[in-house]
Amino acid sequence: MTRVVVGLSGGVDSSVAALLLKQQGYEVIGMFMRNWNDESVTLNNECPWVDDSQDALMVADALGIPFRVVDYSKSYRKRIVDYMFSEYQVGRTPNPDVLCNREIKFDLFLEEALKIGADYVATGHYCRKEVQQTDYGQISRLLKGADPAKDQSYFLCQVRQSQLAHALFPIGHLKKTDVRKIAEQYQLITARKKDSQGLCFIGKVSLPEFLQQQLKPKKGRIISIPPEAVTTEIIDPSAEINEEVLDRLSSPCKLHPEMGSVIGEHNGAHYYTIGQRKGLGLGGMKQPPFVIGIDARENILYVGEGENHPGLYRQALKMSASSINWIVPEERLAAGESRKYMCRIRYRQNLEPAALFVFENYSYLLFDTPQKAITPGQFAVWYEDDYLIGSGVID
Repeated sequence: MTRVVVGLSGGVDSSVAALLLKQQGYEVIGMFMRNWNDESVTLNNECPWVDDSQDALMVADALGIPFRVVDYSKSYRKRIVDYMFSEYQVGRTPNPDVLCNREIKFDLFLEEALKIGADYVATGHYCRKEVQQTDYGQISRLLKGADPAKDQSYFLCQVRQSQLAHALFPIGHLKKTDVRKIAEQYQLITARKKDSQGLCFIGKVSLPEFLQQQLKPKKGRIISIPPEAVTTEIIDPSAEINEEVLDRLSSPCKLHPEMGSVIGEHNGAHYYTIGQRKGLGLGGMKQPPFVIGIDARENILYVGEGENHPGLYRQALKMSASSINWIVPEERLAAGESRKYMCRIRYRQNLEPAALFVFENYSYLLFDTPQKAITPGQFAVWYEDDYLIGSGVID
């Protein structure tokens, strides 16, 4: 019998994933990942890991499957939390959910599952997997979830082929409403449980408090940059393109204090992200202010008034070669090659047409139209039809 270890998070999605696998005849084992021990930054009345693990245990009991708890808190701190702190420290915005999938769920968790004789691990992600025979052997492809409102393929964009080969996504063909109906039909305790909005497998976390653990508050200037002080270069994507042009188009606009005026004070530039609108504490402006630049070294926050401010837009982005992951390695583009894909630069963003240009040390995405709030530290992802092809970290 094929053995599958399900990552039971205490939510409805993983609960139904385990249920469906058992109905399909798999030998199912439930496993809860404990990734965080510090209760001082979790909002305990919302979604603490203790309640989640208890719910996961009750689901396992209801399904009649074995249940285990594994503690990855030390590895999680080192691989995810320390990385988050280091990125925010320099004014970048990491994506902990993508990292959690790459470093924890499909690395440590998969390794643990294989040790106990599992053939696969399964999660409650809204994405799909397709196994194909090709000229270079059997491969696993990652596809968008069938529910466009819940597609979570973005969060698995850094999973490697060797990891995907051992992965199952039992609810990827379903809509969220269908998943809840199944949970209610089988009277699972998680049927009406709200989705967690916190960090991956920690619970609901107050991010400002979380960051302030290590990144101490430090007052600095908020400088408003008038739109006429910034220009956004736009080129025709069909024009002749070289790396020098792409590097220029992908570079953030250079902002200096003398370009604008001081309009407020912040508690630390490293707490903010490009494109952020809320939490700035600014008033008296005709249009909402947006963060258009972060100078972590000088502790300066640059803002622009209105969502059409030219400082919010760029037509291209840059990614280090070392950060790029091709779901099927044999399909990677070689240096000097380019190809058109549909891309997104953040979760839930609409897919946008762009050309991927690959060079030896860096790759670039050149969009047909300028994109709002390209954010260093986030992941850019490219698709062909429903297939997620690859991803990279935005520089």
